[in-house]
Order: sequence, then C-alpha cells, then structure tokens
Amino acid sequence: MNAECNQMIQSILSGDKAAAIRLIELFYQKIYTFLRRLAGNDADASDLTQSTFTRVWRALPTFAGRSSLSSWMHGIAYHVYVDWRRASRFNEARSDEWWLACSSAEPGPDEVTERADLAATLYACVEQLEPDLKHTIHLHYYQGLTLEETAHAMAVATSTVKYRQRQALAQLQKKLAADQSPLSASRLKTI
Repeated sequence: MNAECNQMIQSILSGDKAAAIRLIELFYQKIYTFLRRLAGNDADASDLTQSTFTRVWRALPTFAGRSSLSSWMHGIAYHVYVDWRRASRFNEARSDEWWLACSSAEPGPDEVTERADLAATLYACVEQLEPDLKHTIHLHYYQGLTLEETAHAMAVATSTVKYRQRQALAQLQKKLAADQSPLSASRLKTI
C-alpha cells in the first residue's frame, strides 16, 4: 500500500484530480468515523473532517513517508479535533453513556484478538486432517475457490468435494469439542 500511496501522492502533487478523488474515497469515511467518535455528533464530525482534508491538502507536499499515509492523516485529524476543543473551550467530562453512544462499528481489539485466536485454532485442526480433506478445506475456504473450482483443481467430482467437506467439518467439530476449544460447533458451521 505504501508504494501505491506514494504514487497517489505524487500524482496529486502533479495535479491529477482522479488521484485526489481516490485519496478522499480511501480515507474520508475512516477519518469521519474517527472524528465522529471524538466529537460525539454528526455535524461537528462533518466540519472537522472537512477541516482535516483542508489541512491534508496543504501539508501533502511535506509528507515524508516516515509513517503510513493513514496514520499521518489520522494524526492531522486528531490535531484538528484538539484545536477545535481548545477553541470551543470544552472541558466537561464525558459519561460512560456518552462513550457507549460513540462506539465504532469496527470490531474492538478484544474481538480482533478473539477472531485471530479462533482462526489459528481452526487452522491447526485443519492441518491435522487427512490429506484429501485438508486440501479440500484449503482450496475451498482458504483459497476461496467455489465447489466446482475445487473439484476441478483436485480432479474429482463436485459431489466428492461436498462429501469431503462434510467429512472435514464433522471431524473438525468433533476435534474442537474434544479439545474444549472456544470455537463452538455452531460457530464452525458459519465458516
């Protein structure tokens, strides 16, 4: 992404309007969501987002690439927010209810960690399957091939892939239940 961002910045600095639009499309919602959480309402978040992008355009020639473009822009957004708070002389404490109302739609660190742990546990169990079942799971779930594409890649019938998939899922459910893993059988069915 860094090479792509650096190229986009160079294009913007050269006057490429399409690259400028691409930058806005990539980061506007993220910056707005961040500022919405800080400001607590849509109107202020919208104004702060506009101010952030104004500062980004002014500062873009000085972007040295010592950080990612995303973290650089979020830093600018945070400073825009702090300046706004100082100018508005806001000093009131925020209640827990206020913070809960400003929650992000993105998963929290605990959810990200739980998902990563579940994925690692599941992957380790998949690796213990017999080769035909393991390869079926890898091709279909991890490589994203359709059932037909998996069958073609393995040179077997689609019905064989479906059978192997059912076999693998049953063995994985049994293994995870025996290990008392946090990944329940019901969650495995959604995979």
